[in-house]
Order: sequence, then structure tokens, then C-alpha cells
Amino acid sequence: MAAIYSGIHLKLKSTQTPWEDKLKLARFAWISSQCLLPNKEQVLLDWCTNALSGWYSKKHQFSQDVVEGLWHYLDDFLHCRKLHTALKQGKTVSVRLNMAQLLLNLLEESACDPTTLSVGVPTLLSVCQGILSSSVVSSIFTTKYELMVSLTVKVCSFTCLQLQQASLAGSHQPEPTTDTVSDFSPQSDSTPKPELEEDKPKQNDLSAHLFELLLQVLTAYLSVQRQQANPNRVWTLVTSQMIQPLVLLRHMLTSVDYVPSHTNLCVSQQLCRDLRVKIDAILQFSLFSAEHLASYKEDLLPSREVSKKRGTPWTKSPLRPANDLICKLVSCDPPLPYSVMSNTIPLLFKFFLESYRKTRGENEEDQRMLCFSFLTRLVPALDLSPSSSSGSPESWSLALLATESLLSQVLSADIYNVTSDKIRHREVQLKFYRSLVQIFFNQAQPSIPAWYRCLKVLLGLNHLILEPDLDKLLSSAWVAAECMDTRVQRARQLMLCNVLQTYTKLRQLPRFFSELLHVICRPSLHKLRPPLLCDKISASIRTCVLDTPPSQSLEICSTALETMTTCIIPNLSKENQGKMMNVDGDNNNNERDQEKEDASVMLFSLSQLLHVVLFSLKSIDNASPRPLVGQAQSLMEEMQNILRNLQKLLSAENTNTAISSVQKKQESLKASETIPLWELKTQEAILLLRYTWREVDTLFYLHCSKYTSLDKSEVHSDASALTNIENLLHPSSASPSCSPVSFVHLKLLTLQHLKKVLYDSDSFTESSTAESLNSAARFIIAPDELLVCSEEDGVWDGQMNTVNSSSCRVAHWYVVTTNLSLLTSHLSQEDVSCIVDVLVSSLLRKQSVKGKDQLTVSLISSELLQSTVFVELPSLFSATVGSLTQRILRVLTAAHVPKICSTLKKYQEIQEGEKITAELWSPLLVDDIKVSSQSGQMFVLLSDGQIKELTELMEIVSSLNPDGLNPRDLQSLFLLLTFVLTSASCLSEAPDSGDCTLLLVKLFRTLACLVEGKHFVSVLKVIHGSTLLRAVLSSLLWRSRKEQFSSTCSSDWLDLITAMQAFIVCMVQLMVCDISMHLNLDSFASFLASEEEVEKNGVSSITIQLLLASLASFFKEITSSLGRSKLNDATWTQLLTRTTSLLEPVVESVLKSVTDFNPTFVVDNVTTMLRCGLSSNNQTTLRHKMFYQSFSQQVLKEMSCAARPLDFLVSSFRFLAMFFKTVVKSGRKKEEKEEDNGKTVLFSQILHNVHKLLSAPWLSSSETSALEPALQKLLHPLVENITSCQFNQLLLMIRDGLDTCKLWAGNDQRVLASATIVKLLSCCKLPQHYSEALWFFAPQILSALVFLVRSSSQELSLTSTFTIPVVTVMMTLLRQGKNYIDNPHHVVLVLGALQTVPLEHLTPYVYQTAFLALHETLCAILQCYPQVMVNTAPSFLNVFYRLVASIMQEGRQKGGDSDAGDAGEVHLECSRLVKRMYQYIASNFEGFTRQSAFMVAQYVTELQKVTLRPDIKMHLTEGIYMILNICKEPDIKFLKAGLGGGVREVFNELHSNYINHYRPQRLGEEMYTLK
Repeated sequence: MAAIYSGIHLKLKSTQTPWEDKLKLARFAWISSQCLLPNKEQVLLDWCTNALSGWYSKKHQFSQDVVEGLWHYLDDFLHCRKLHTALKQGKTVSVRLNMAQLLLNLLEESACDPTTLSVGVPTLLSVCQGILSSSVVSSIFTTKYELMVSLTVKVCSFTCLQLQQASLAGSHQPEPTTDTVSDFSPQSDSTPKPELEEDKPKQNDLSAHLFELLLQVLTAYLSVQRQQANPNRVWTLVTSQMIQPLVLLRHMLTSVDYVPSHTNLCVSQQLCRDLRVKIDAILQFSLFSAEHLASYKEDLLPSREVSKKRGTPWTKSPLRPANDLICKLVSCDPPLPYSVMSNTIPLLFKFFLESYRKTRGENEEDQRMLCFSFLTRLVPALDLSPSSSSGSPESWSLALLATESLLSQVLSADIYNVTSDKIRHREVQLKFYRSLVQIFFNQAQPSIPAWYRCLKVLLGLNHLILEPDLDKLLSSAWVAAECMDTRVQRARQLMLCNVLQTYTKLRQLPRFFSELLHVICRPSLHKLRPPLLCDKISASIRTCVLDTPPSQSLEICSTALETMTTCIIPNLSKENQGKMMNVDGDNNNNERDQEKEDASVMLFSLSQLLHVVLFSLKSIDNASPRPLVGQAQSLMEEMQNILRNLQKLLSAENTNTAISSVQKKQESLKASETIPLWELKTQEAILLLRYTWREVDTLFYLHCSKYTSLDKSEVHSDASALTNIENLLHPSSASPSCSPVSFVHLKLLTLQHLKKVLYDSDSFTESSTAESLNSAARFIIAPDELLVCSEEDGVWDGQMNTVNSSSCRVAHWYVVTTNLSLLTSHLSQEDVSCIVDVLVSSLLRKQSVKGKDQLTVSLISSELLQSTVFVELPSLFSATVGSLTQRILRVLTAAHVPKICSTLKKYQEIQEGEKITAELWSPLLVDDIKVSSQSGQMFVLLSDGQIKELTELMEIVSSLNPDGLNPRDLQSLFLLLTFVLTSASCLSEAPDSGDCTLLLVKLFRTLACLVEGKHFVSVLKVIHGSTLLRAVLSSLLWRSRKEQFSSTCSSDWLDLITAMQAFIVCMVQLMVCDISMHLNLDSFASFLASEEEVEKNGVSSITIQLLLASLASFFKEITSSLGRSKLNDATWTQLLTRTTSLLEPVVESVLKSVTDFNPTFVVDNVTTMLRCGLSSNNQTTLRHKMFYQSFSQQVLKEMSCAARPLDFLVSSFRFLAMFFKTVVKSGRKKEEKEEDNGKTVLFSQILHNVHKLLSAPWLSSSETSALEPALQKLLHPLVENITSCQFNQLLLMIRDGLDTCKLWAGNDQRVLASATIVKLLSCCKLPQHYSEALWFFAPQILSALVFLVRSSSQELSLTSTFTIPVVTVMMTLLRQGKNYIDNPHHVVLVLGALQTVPLEHLTPYVYQTAFLALHETLCAILQCYPQVMVNTAPSFLNVFYRLVASIMQEGRQKGGDSDAGDAGEVHLECSRLVKRMYQYIASNFEGFTRQSAFMVAQYVTELQKVTLRPDIKMHLTEGIYMILNICKEPDIKFLKAGLGGGVREVFNELHSNYINHYRPQRLGEEMYTLK
């Protein structure tokens, strides 16, 4: 048979055989094992490739179907498993050169016009994939570097074309052409080909083939490139052929503009990342190899002497690589888009830095200059020419983004050394950066965020770069900034804050503010200036002023006042001169008005700035030197003179803006249209200055005895203060307008005068003084205006400069509420009622707030209601309760009343007359409550709207502090709410929709809160506690019988049950503690028993659940009271015995008949019943034992079979713990072997099911943590009297669970379950010998846990679900075993495991948990194993250094919203933990004395790499200061001598701040610390 097929080779070569038959023969020859051909693989491959090459070169003629069949044959041949098996066995198969050239030509043609191809593009790409999939077959490309380059270029170009087409086509995936004939169609071959069809993957999708091929090509090329011996050849080919398609492709893979095309072509982010990494490696290794360093030096540093030692002739490098590289990029044909250029330039600079910045054996200074010189070549490629200021890039946004990236790399790579540049290089770098700044300011782009970020980076390089143009910076980026875009504002504020911080560190803040004042006083080109201060800039100014010496802060204020005197006030006084001349026309008047408006805006801006600075500086005190006090005294005098001049200026104008107009127009708060704008702004500035001056003058006077208050210079200070108040209330001259800003500032100023009178005056009893204070207080609250506050929707950020017509009400309400402790005693009852109305109305509105620091009227009211100050204002508190009571009664009287009751009837009679007293009110309420609860009749039927209104009122009432209620208010309010609970129902007859149930929940919670009030005894004086409980429960039972509740499974119903039980518990607790109320308990127990008897037959499950919940809560509280008093124990036991005998059969029968109860409710009730039976039963056996046993089996089954709510699991744990205690107690008394066996079986069942539950995949790590306290309580009775058999079973479970093989098999949850049991077991109290046995095995357990942590740390996805919980287990073992684990080796093992825990690429929540776990473990080692720290201190510090480096990396300034939100809070909390660890190390420094310098060096090394957020830096700096406390003088010298240049500068600054600020403060605190 073999002879039959031996002639196939000849037939394939024969010209007589048709090509269709040849193709069939070739297929048959390949799949048949009986066809014997020498070197069959090579022969068939050559035949196919020669046929294709001949057809394309016109040597062969055959049909298009044959061509397609040959291509499919070649594709299947290359992908066949048979071929790859042969290759693995050592056979050699190669593709001929002509075929490789044909593939390249076709790829090039496909990039130009794919529709003209004779083969489908997917097939062509698949053939290329098949060639490159084998190192043997691909040798035609890998051994010929030029061919590999050409293949890479062709594939990259084609990929760019596809991405571009996909981006233009939108959601349609481009497919230029497909195979015209399907693979192995019957027309081509009718012979079955099972192997080929099995082996070939059926993927005809273009994108799948394209990007897989691209990754293969780039990987193969990178391997070939690294094998090239001549780097110059690589450089030439890459720059001449490859750089353009590579950078274009990289841009398309990374740019946001091409994300839609990635989606259309199904390109994953991971694939894009892999391709980008390959491209980056190709560019970096080819363009910036170590062999080219000398050439780059010759090109970039021509003035330097280059070493005459050259390489061998064949390694001669390009003469001008930097120049040629940039020329290739700039002069590409076709030219690269500017977006690609702007992305490529920073990328090349990054590669250059990575390759040549830290070259071994090179001079540090030469490396810096080389990198800088390359930077100077790259920047002009962005059309930013530092040599001239006429650079105009195509896109400023892209150019600035690229420049920002370049400058950021300069900063991070430490290229610019200020001292070296000045001494050795004649400031060449400074001049270059200065020229860039000139471009930035000559063609300023303040609407682009990157413009601000570029300036910020330049500031970080050297403040001298920006200092000559500081006025332009302040003008463009601050004073005259117009763009209000959020991103621009964020970048602008961040840059300005950095400028402020820089000049603060330089101690040049006065110079900075002097320049700022000069810019502010320039004439404005626009009619309205933008606001000068925002919240972030104001906060930065406050921080900077605090860090500035007080003398400089006062100097800033003096400069501001001088600017007012010399530049602003003269412009405001020009009007008088014009009036005297009276010859100017209307145009001159308009010009003067415009100048005065501009001057008034400047005056207000300076007033705001002065306010912020003066309110932020450190106050002078008795320790302040006299020159500083004199400087402060002069400042205040100068400020007072300016105020007088401004007041005289307004008085001379004879305008209608007297303060009396404020009083007349406070209803509208709108300035009269006849008042010019400049006068309004001037009046606002005067008021702000007066208020600021008054506050600061008082502050200086109170804290510094050497300071003389200007008000105190008058003889009668009290009379002076009262006169000032009278002048404010009844002005006689020019005064502020009624603009929003003036309105708020006037209130503040009046408030300050009122405080001064209260502080100074000794004669408050005089009627004139009291009358003035009352008038001032009423003027501050402004009742007519205050009533409008609750109707406003304004939002305020707390800054005075942002007060406007919309936020004025919020600011006014804030002023009133924050000063109520001063104002309340001087207000009439009407004014207090006005405040209360605003308070309650605003709370009912519930405004939503977007920003974290935004204030609204309702938010301010909510904070006032919850503050401790509110309780200390009895009149206001009582008025609030009265207002709430009145509102509740209004709702009740407006509702439908089927039958009038005495309470509502009396209220309707007297609501317009006298006030209702508690003595008259309470008996009526009590009578109606009793009547309603006994008859079940509802006196009030509420609509849905009225129910919602009452629910909102209940939320306010529940927020009140019950201890602040006086006895009468508490009595009236409690009885009224009880009346609503028992006598009000829903108007609708349909089953409750949820609103009424929600109202009942709110009522129960509010009543339970009021029961805890210290004056609740006043309620029990008018109604018995048992009567209250009966009335409440009867009301619910009546409702259930009338089917007003829809379901027992809804969340609202469960909330109602919980709230009712909480109320019953509070009442029973009160009655248990008072022996006079024991009869009330007995009476309520009898009521419950009677209801049980009534409800035994044919009742709804809702009614049964109400009764069971009431009984359970009642018995639970009685049971918990046992043991407190022997006198009462007999009473409680008798009560429990009597009622339990009724409860147990009812519960048992109900559980067998009713199936729609909530499982948690059922378990809780059975647990309560079991506890009561155990407490009241003195027999040797437990009643209903079979019921409890069957119930326990059901609980064990339900607990771990499927996902269950956590509350059910917790309840199950409680029941099992109680049942196990009962079994143990019963077994002790009977001492039977059968009971012991039952206990052992129950122990095994509980342990097995707990382990099964913890191993369940649906239980998350957070849920496991939430269950641990309940599990701990379950394990305590299990191990308290554990036997040897049970202990062995427990240890075997732990041993089998802590297995790494299970972890890698995917059973990490089972391993974690065993680890959790170890953690809980270590916290339990075992019998002595079992405890010793457990801790004897603890080192082995610890070693297993260490190995698990090391293994799981290799997989990032296991960090939150496995690694962190196991670390927590190790920490618990270390803490609990401090008296048993004495080998330092085990501590070292734990520290080694902590080194492997991932801290990178984690979400904020996972990062916080990982950080906290590591920190707590380190704390456990420090606190529990101090004796081993002498030897393990280095290992300990290595782990701690990971935490420090991690938080410094995560806490760096990232810009945007990254510094805020949840992530920002997480990082801030972690920085506090680091500070805490530093503090603990410093306070126990015996073991760390030698490592203190090492810790400081590590810190400053990391600090030099990043720019930390200010709040995080504050905590870390305070922590490292504590380490500096324990550093000796030799350590400091060692650090100054041993640290590198940039790091040394950081350390010097840190140590200087420590010496000048922190250490004196600490010594001062120690001086006054009681020892």
C-alpha cells in the first residue's frame, strides 16, 4: 500500500496534474500515515509556498479557488498539532525567503488597500501567527534582522490603520475583507480531514488575529534585537523605519481618544498594557543603550572632553544621536500628529533618564548635565522655543501636558541642583527654566489646568525661577483669574497653596503679600473682579500665618493698611474734588465712578485678606517681647485711624446708607438702587474692618497685660461699650447699607460689643444696661428676618467673603445659633419662640448638602439640636418641646375624629387662649389612653400626609436629650406620644402599607428614649408602669385583630417588633430597680398570662408574634436581673416559674403550627424560653427536652446549609451556647454515661457545623469578623469543661485545616475557617492541662500560619479574603500567648511573614485593613515581647519601614479629587497610626537606640521622593520628631555626613524645624507638666 502512495511527490511536481488534484493530494499526503515521503513536512511546506510564490510572480497560472485553497492549506499546516509534535521531536522545518518576502508584500498591500488582496486578511494574519508560533519555523525572520524589522513595521502600520478606522466607524468593527471560501470547503477538497479540523482554532475574527499577531511580532522582535551584536545597526534601523509606527501605535493604545476603538475591536486593557510594555522596551533598548552613552555625550556636551578610548570599529556609534533622533521625529513623512509628538517627547525623556541618570562609574554632575542637555533638545520639538518667546504650539493643552511631564521627571530625577548650577555652570539651567516661564507668561493659558501644574513644578525646582515674574503669576493665576471650571480651579488653588507654603518656608511671606497687594491695587480691566479668597486658599493662608513669626504677620497687616492709605483711599476721595470744580461732563463722572468702584472692590479684597491674616496669627501674650507688643499696638492704632478716615469719607457723601436703613429694610435685605456700588462695597469693607479690629483688640487685651486696648483708654469703659451699642442701634451719621455682607457683619459687630459689655460691666442690674443688652440681642437675631431663614435653600461655605443674597440667611442663622448661650438670657419669650419656630421648621425641611464643608439652615439646626449647649438653655429647650407638642396636637385635631375625646376637645377649647398646663393636661391624656386601650377604639384617624408629618416630628423628638426635659415637659410629651400610639390609626381600611408601621416604630423608639430621662418618675406619678405597658400592648393587639398589619416578614414589621421589645425592656428595667414597682411587674405578668389564655385558639400569626415578643423581652430582662439581690431573687424566680409554665407549651405548639415567622425571631424566643426554664427550674431534668433537642438539630442544619442573615446566625449561636450549657448542667446532675455521650455528640455536631459555616463560600471576611464575638461566646461553654476526646478532635480539625495544599487547591475558605477557630480558641479559658497542651502546640500553629501568609501573599486577589485575616490570627496568638511563647525565633518568623504582605495596588478599604493588621501585629510584638526586641529590632524596623514608605507613597499629593473622599480619610488614619508607632518606639527606646539614626535616614529618603499632603505630613513629621528626641549628637553628625545631596537637604530642613519649633515647644510643655 505504501508503494501506491509513493508517487505523490512526483504528481505534485508534474505539470500534467491539475492544481485542484494537487491540492487534494497534498492534503491527503499530510494527514495520511501511509504516505511515505522523505522529510514530509519540509516537502509539503516547500510545495505550498513555491506554488503561492509562483502564482504571485506569474510563473504559475491557476484559479482563485486554488489560491484560496493553498492559503488555507498553509494556514492549517502551520497550526496543526502534528507539525508542532514533529518540531518538538527535533525535526527542522523552515520557510523560504521568497515566501517571507511575499508575506511582507501582502501585509504592506493590506495596509494600503485590503480589498485588492487575493486572500482574506484574517487568513493572512493567521499564517503569520503560525510561522511565529514556532521558533524553528520563524527562523526565516529571527535570523534576518532586516526582515524582522520589516515585519514589525508592516504589522504595526496595519494595526494603526485598523485602530483609526474603528475609531472613525464608531460602534462598527472594521473588517476590510474576509475569506471568500471557508476553510476546507467541499469545492476545494472532498476528502475528510479530521486532524486538521480538530487542530485549527476556528477564529476568523480580524481583531483576534491582529492583536495576537502583534504581540507575537513585538515579542519576537524584542528577542532578536537583544541578540544583535551591533547596537549602531539597531539604532539606525529603528530610527529610520520603526520609530514612527511604534510611537503612533503606542499613542493609539494609550490615548483616551481611541478607547472606543479598543472596545469595538475587543482589545482588553491588559492586552493594551502588554503591547505598550513591549513597545517601550523596544524603544528604550534600541535608542538608549549603554553603548550609545559616549555618543550622546559628544552630541549633547560638545564642550566636554570625551574619553579617547573608543570601542572596537564595528561598535562605532552614531555621531549625533540626540539630534538625529529628534530630526527623525520632526521630519517624518507623513508627519506625526501633534498629539503623538506631545506624548512621545516625555516618553523619550523618561527612557533617557532610566538609562543614563544612574549609570555606574559616571560622575553625578555629568549625568545631571547630560540629562538636562537632552531636555533642552526635546522642548523645542513641542514648538516651545526657550530661545525666543514667540513659540506657538499647535495645541497649548497638549504642549503644556507634555511640558508638565518633562518638568515632573526633572524634579523626581533630581537633575537640577541649584548650588552646582550656580557655581559650576553659570546658572544655565536656571536661565533655561526662566525662559520657559517667560513663554508661559507671555502667552498665558490660565484656562488650562496643566499651565498651573507646570508653574507648580517649576516652583518645586527653585522658587527663583518664578520670583522675577511673581507679579505676573499673582495677576494671571490669582487676582485676575477668570476661568471658573472645576478642574482649573483645583489646579490653580493647589499651585497657589504651594506658592504660599514655599514663601512661608523661606520666611519671605511679607514680601509675597507685598507683591500681592501691589497686584490687587492695579486697575482692573474688567468691571467685576473675581473673588480673591476661596476656602482652600484661605485655609492655606491660615496655616502659613501660623507657621510664620508673629512679627512678620504683623508686618503683612501693616503693609495692607499702608496700601489702603496710599493707593485706595485717595481714589475714593476724588469725588469731593470733582464736585468742587463742577466742570466735568458726564463722561468724567462715569470714569470717576468706575475708578471708585474699582477702588472699593480693592478695599474689600484687602479687608478680607486682613481679616484672614489677623484671625490666623498667634496672639501676643505676656511672654511676647515688648517690640512685638509695640508693633501690635501701632498696627491697631493705624487700623483705627483708617476706619475713622473711611467713616468721614462716607459721612461727607451724605448718602442714604445710614445704619437706620438696615433696620427699615431688613425685610428685603436689598440695597437701594440709588446707592452707588462703590458706596456699598466701601460700607461692607468698613464693617468687616471694624469687626476685625474689635475682635483682635479684645483678644490682645485679654491675653497680654502689656497691651493697652484703645477702648480702655477712655475713663468709663462700660459707658463706652454701651454707647457703641446705642450708636449701632440708633446711628446718627453714615452707616452701613443693608447689603447681605453688611447685614451679617453688623450682627457680628453688635455681638462683639455685647460681649464686651458682659465682660466689663459690673452693673447689670441697672435698667438702662439691661435694656440696651436686650435691644442688642433682639437686633442680632432680627426676628422678622429670622423667620425667613427656614424657607431659604441657600448654601454657605463658612467664609465671610462668600456671603451673598442666597447665603446671607444661612450665615445669619449660624451667627444666632453659635451665640445662643449669650443671647438667650436677653431675649423675650416672643423672640425665643421665633428662634424655636425657625429651628423646628428648618429641621422638617431636611436640605441636602453636596459638599462636605457646606452649611445649610437645616444642617446648622440639626447640629444645634444634638449639641450639649442646647440642653444648657432651659428656656429654649422647653420652648422647643412646647412647639413640637403644639405641632403634634395640630396634626391630631386636623385629622378625622370619629369620636371626640376629652384631650382633643379641651385643646380645641383653649388653643386660642391660655397656655395648657401639665396639671390640666396629664389627667385627660391618661383617661383617654385607658379608654382606648380597653375598648380598642381609635379616637383619631390619620391620612397618609398626616402620618408622614407625625413621623418627621418623631425624628426631631427622638433627637432631643431626655435629660434636658423638665418634669412637666417630659410628662406632657410622653403621655401625648402614648396617646398617639394607643388612640391614632390609619384612615385607610386596607392593610397597612408601611407608613403607619413606620410611625409606630418611631413612636416606640422615642418613648424608649424618654423613659431613660432622669425625670421620668414624674410620668409614673400620674400613671402606673404596668398600666402603660398594658395600654401599649393592648393597642397593638387590637390593631392585629383588626388586621391592620399586612405581613410578618416585612422589614417594617420586624423593626416594629424590635422597637416594641426595646420599650418593654426599658420599662421593666425601671420597675426592676425600684422595689415599690414590683407589683407593677406582677400585674403585667398576669396580663400577659391572661392574653396567652385568650389567644390559644384560632388567632393570627401576627397576634401570636406580638405576644411572644412581649413575653420574650419581659422574661429576658427578668432573667438578667437574677443574682443582683437575694431579696428579690425569690420573687423573680417565682414569677418566672409561674409564667414559664404557660409560655413553654404555647411556644412549642405555635412553632409546630405556624410557619411564616422570621427564623431569627423564632430562635430568639426559644432561647429566651430555654434561659427562663434553666433559671426557674430546680429539678434534675429539663422540661420539654425532646423539643429542645429537635430544635437544636434543626438550627444546626439550617445554620450552614445555605446563605443566612447574620442576625439569624448570631441568634443560632446564642441558642446553641445556652442549650449546651443546659446539657452540661443536666449531665452533671445525673452523671450518666448516656448523657456524656449526648454531650460529646452535641459538641462534635456544633464544632463540625461551625467549621462548615466558616468554610462556606458565601460568607465574606467582613461577615466572619462580625460573627466572631458571638462565636466566641459559643466556644466558651464548649471548651469550659472539655474532655480529652473532644480536645483531640479540636486539635485534629485545626491540624487538617492549616494545610497549604488546600490553599492552592482553591479551598482557602476552609483553611481560613480553621485559622479563625484557632483565633477564637486562643481567647477562651480552657482547663489548666488543656490550656498548657494548646500553647505547647502554639509554635507549630504559628509556623503553619506564617507559611500560609507567605504563600497567599504571592496572589494579590487573596489579600483581603485570606492574607489579612490570617495576619490578624497571628496577632491574636501573639497577644494571648505572651506568657507561653518565649522563643524569639517565632517572633522573627512572624516578622518575616509580614514583609511579604502586599501593600501596593489595593483599594482604599483593603489597604486600610492590611495596614491596620500589620500595625496591630507590630504593636503586639512591642507590647508583649519586649525582651526579644534587642535581637529582632532590625527585622521589626524593616516591616515598619514598609508601612512608612507605603503611606508616604499613598499619601502624596496627586491633585484632583484623589486627595479627598474615602481614600484621603484612609490615608490620614494610617498616618496617625504611624505617628502612634513612632511615639511608642520613642517612649520605649532602649532596644532602638542604635537604630534611631537609621529610622530617620529611611524617613528622609522617602520624603525626598514625594510631596506629601499637608495633613499626612503633619502626623508623620510629629512622629519622626519623637525619634529625633532619642537621637544622640553623633547620630545627627553621622546623618549630615552620610546622606546624599538631595536627601541631606531634606534632613537639614527637618532638623532645623525640629530645633527651632518642636523642641522648644516640647520643653515648654514639660516645664508645666505635673510630675
